[in-house]
Amino acid sequence: MTLTPEEWQAIRLSLEVAARSVLVSLLPAILVAWLLTRRRFAGRLLLDALVHLPLVVPPVVVGWGLLMLFGIRGPIGAPLHDWFGIRLVFTTEGAALATAVMSFPLIVRAVRLGLEQVDPGLEQAARTLGAGRVDRFLTITLPLMSPGILAGAVTAFAAGLGEFGAVITFASNIPGETQTLPLAIYSATQTPGGEGMAARLALISFGLAMGGLLLAELIARRMHVWLGRG
Repeated sequence: MTLTPEEWQAIRLSLEVAARSVLVSLLPAILVAWLLTRRRFAGRLLLDALVHLPLVVPPVVVGWGLLMLFGIRGPIGAPLHDWFGIRLVFTTEGAALATAVMSFPLIVRAVRLGLEQVDPGLEQAARTLGAGRVDRFLTITLPLMSPGILAGAVTAFAAGLGEFGAVITFASNIPGETQTLPLAIYSATQTPGGEGMAARLALISFGLAMGGLLLAELIARRMHVWLGRG
């Protein structure tokens, strides 16, 4: 199967956007998952609902919300543009941000599942031996929850490859800048004679997504086996 330079460009951009989105959301997702699992505080239920909101609202709504916040006239986008010269709307960085917001709940859910498997008694035992909070987290909690972190990151990456609604609303469909695989497929379906290109890109998109999901499952299983032996 021979691909055109435009098709390779869409594939490269999809991989770049998905990878950036995971890098942006991974650490905040770990923190939020830890808060929701290990802490009880006022507003916890509301935070839990807000975190999972992108899973239930239309992606176009998420993209519109980002446009209102991070547009060059938005309450966040305006200071970024005026003070630092940073513009997120209609850019690759903006596409990564939209993808990160949409995939954020997936990482949080996976990390929470991993964290729930960690026996709090192990942390208490380390505490009685004099280990501080940071030491307990780095030496006990983090290694034991690592299968969830890795599985969540890979799943979010795979999901990011297929994000459409939020990206096209916030970052538009600009070839070479924001036109990821789903957007390229959409453009091909709107172009006379573009059925072949759409079919090729759809097949590649399916393969990448399936590979990502299988890799996430494999990583989780291998990490559980490794931790069990340890």
